[in-house]
Amino acid sequence: MTAHRPEGFDSTDHEAREVASVAATDDETFLSLIPHYYRGEVSQSGNLLSRLDLAIDWAIVVVTAVLALAFQGSDATAYLLLIGIVAVSLFLLFDVRRYRTFDASRARVRLLEENLFANSLDPEGVPFEDWRSELGDDLRRPTVKVSYLEALARRLRQVYFPLYLLLGAAWAFRITIYTPGETWRQTATVPGLPAELVVVAVAAFFAAVTAFTYWPRQRQARGEFHGEQSGDWKR
Repeated sequence: MTAHRPEGFDSTDHEAREVASVAATDDETFLSLIPHYYRGEVSQSGNLLSRLDLAIDWAIVVVTAVLALAFQGSDATAYLLLIGIVAVSLFLLFDVRRYRTFDASRARVRLLEENLFANSLDPEGVPFEDWRSELGDDLRRPTVKVSYLEALARRLRQVYFPLYLLLGAAWAFRITIYTPGETWRQTATVPGLPAELVVVAVAAFFAAVTAFTYWPRQRQARGEFHGEQSGDWKR
């Protein structure tokens, strides 16, 4: 059903295009408009978070399947666990892109919470004096708020590094204690690659991932809980 337009309505007219600009100067209109935007942004942020959770679920399913296959018997090859590490790395790459999008949406939510809702509850000033202009610019030209490297390190710390450790520990167990009738060289061998090279490559990978995950860097992600001390509440 087509919406009825008033006779003589011109959508290209300046006033028609700038119909929402009245909210910039009228506080009542602005405050009635913002809650609708806030709910929409929170809903979008929740949907993006669900997509992140879905990637994590699939990564855990893959890890579980690889562990089951690698330990189903002595005939199973140990390098199945290395294939699992590669699969987790692919999920990590997908996850980082989704995390940066989620962080951008969450940053807009936090901007409203910090400068509008917190100010209405405790009117002691706002953290960002020009927050409305900043939010408007970001809605016109959305940008990511966290660098790729920081997003990668955060997702490693929060989710993927423990999965790597689980697969690495399982691989070390699989090539040593699990098959007492074979030497570690026989078990760790990958077709076309000597065991020594495989072990060195795996060790170098874990050393690099560990260093990258816990290397201190400047915080850019917005809205996450941080700090070692818990805050007071309902004193």
